[in-house]
Amino acid sequence: MLNKLLDLLFPPKCPFCHRLLKEGEALFCSRCQRELPWSAGIHGEQSLEFLAGCVSPLYYRDAVPDGVHRFKFGNRPAYSKAFGLLMAQAVRDTWPDVVFDGVTWPPLSKKRLKKRGYDQARLLAEEVADRLCLPLQPTLVKVRHNPAQALQDQDAFRRANVLGAYQVLDDADLAGKVLLLCDDVVTTGSTLGECARILRTAGADKVYAVTLARARN
Repeated sequence: MLNKLLDLLFPPKCPFCHRLLKEGEALFCSRCQRELPWSAGIHGEQSLEFLAGCVSPLYYRDAVPDGVHRFKFGNRPAYSKAFGLLMAQAVRDTWPDVVFDGVTWPPLSKKRLKKRGYDQARLLAEEVADRLCLPLQPTLVKVRHNPAQALQDQDAFRRANVLGAYQVLDDADLAGKVLLLCDDVVTTGSTLGECARILRTAGADKVYAVTLARARN
């Protein structure tokens, strides 16, 4: 009854096109399910430094940027349900034989977390972990509040921007583990690569990554 009342007061909308969901549509609308820029098969995978693999179910174009922007900056944490579903399915389809020990994420700085109110990468990691029946494992802390990667135009600037920004948590047990790193969008892979480098230096055996979307073909 509570869910029905909430749906009447706040009708659920598609996180991509922002249209009201019709009866029978769950998490996102049937139109977007047909027309989103899917990066199917091998086109969804990328080879990035320090990562055993990186997969994204969508390209960052058409309706996807608006959805991601609302998720991160428009106070729409519930979008993680739909986005996490797509990410978890991409992991299942791409690496059916990989045994992961845990799911983690690149955390926000304390300053940005306070301003936003939630960490969107953690929400995605929580959803992916739940759908894949894996433990959520905090592994990193952001120790330097750097400018947002989206503000960096050149690849070299993006790489320099994340150097020294993350550290492994003191109580993180990483020895020999295979980890799945979750984030919203991958552009050059600088953030994911830096996180994977730190995790592997601290003892992780392999680090894979999944994002909702990839910004480059």
